[in-house]
Amino acid sequence: MKISDVAGGQVEQETRRFYDGGLPAVADQPEVPPNPGEDPKILLERLSVHGHEQFVLMRRIAYRDRHVGELLVPADPATFRTDLTSVPTLFTWLVPKTGAHLPAALLHDGLCFGNDEPPTYVSTGGHAVHRVEADRIFRDAMADTGTGVVRRWLVWSAVATATLLKGEQVPWSRATTWRHRLVIGGSLLVVIALGALATLDLFDIGGTPDLPWMGDRPWWLELIGGLAGAIVVPLVLGLAWGRFRVAGWVMGIGLAVLLHVTVGLLGVTALYQVTEKSADRQPLIVMGLAVLVSVIAAATVLALWVA
Repeated sequence: MKISDVAGGQVEQETRRFYDGGLPAVADQPEVPPNPGEDPKILLERLSVHGHEQFVLMRRIAYRDRHVGELLVPADPATFRTDLTSVPTLFTWLVPKTGAHLPAALLHDGLCFGNDEPPTYVSTGGHAVHRVEADRIFRDAMADTGTGVVRRWLVWSAVATATLLKGEQVPWSRATTWRHRLVIGGSLLVVIALGALATLDLFDIGGTPDLPWMGDRPWWLELIGGLAGAIVVPLVLGLAWGRFRVAGWVMGIGLAVLLHVTVGLLGVTALYQVTEKSADRQPLIVMGLAVLVSVIAAATVLALWVA
């Protein structure tokens, strides 16, 4: 099938594109057909699979896409599993696991499957939905749920990047997938490297090469220059992503702007994980260290107060 332009355009919110998808016929239970007159019923059963949280979607969700028509997810509710919105825990502050975008996220889960797996969706119009088209449908569906424009383009860019890296359920060769991987890996590494150099330059760390947009200037000018570089450099690098350049721009600028926040969150998360595991194995030692740190902190505050 012809794949829609990945850059796409803005779509108007149409909440009635989501509706109750009914149930397929199983054993002695007759089919419950989709009902466009009813809101979607998101009925979830929680499972714990090897310590990981998963959900069974007990009833189908129906969505009427602007290009491929009616889609039903999942194809088989008995075997379909989802983790809701697939987002790393580190970034749930930006894109939560659930919310207005949940129906669109569940739809996207059903549209994506491995090359050696059967389809986990039903297209009543008989369309085969490639992964690139599934990502576009996800973005449009988020708009129909009322998801904000910035969040849905961030999410679309993330899933489009994953599509390019995985190379599954896509209409291009393995060689093209490897080209995408090299371009994505190279451009994001350049953004990280230049972001690190800009940070060292901002704090005048000795031996750091001067970046043209930073230089030896007052700190506030260097800060402005660093922010400008965090926008311009990804815009240039994103051109190498070809027709996926919008995803390259969003991912590059997002990484550059949020680089320090991400590093800080990684540090806090690592500290928490170490503390949690240590508390399980050596609770008395951890308690002693906590008391020692508290005493040192109290003494520091008192000394600074008196001084």
